[in-house]
Amino acid sequence: MGNNPLGTFLPLILLVVVFYFLLIRPQRKRQQEQIQMQNSLAPGARVMTTNGLFATVVTVEDDDVVLEVAPGVETRWLKAAIGRVLTPVEDAPGTGADTSPSDGPDTGDGDDTSTKQS
Repeated sequence: MGNNPLGTFLPLILLVVVFYFLLIRPQRKRQQEQIQMQNSLAPGARVMTTNGLFATVVTVEDDDVVLEVAPGVETRWLKAAIGRVLTPVEDAPGTGADTSPSDGPDTGDGDDTSTKQS
């Protein structure tokens, strides 16, 4: 029986290929989506930072974003600290926001989809 070098390295090569498709490739895709989201920030957008702060974008500079946390309260953050951009909830036709019962205490403006827990 001969020692085939390809036979000894084939499991190692397969392991590297599996790691690439299961770990490395999806992580790169998430990083690219995050960078694209951070580069597409515009004033007026509602965002949530990576540590859970909800705010509105006031201005976007090179690597900085000025966020308005409350009326008149502005803070400067790095773009990398923005975790996600929130989209407003659209009411269904024929239902008004004032006629539907509340599922709990009012937590503010209530127009963010990411604040609802399932």
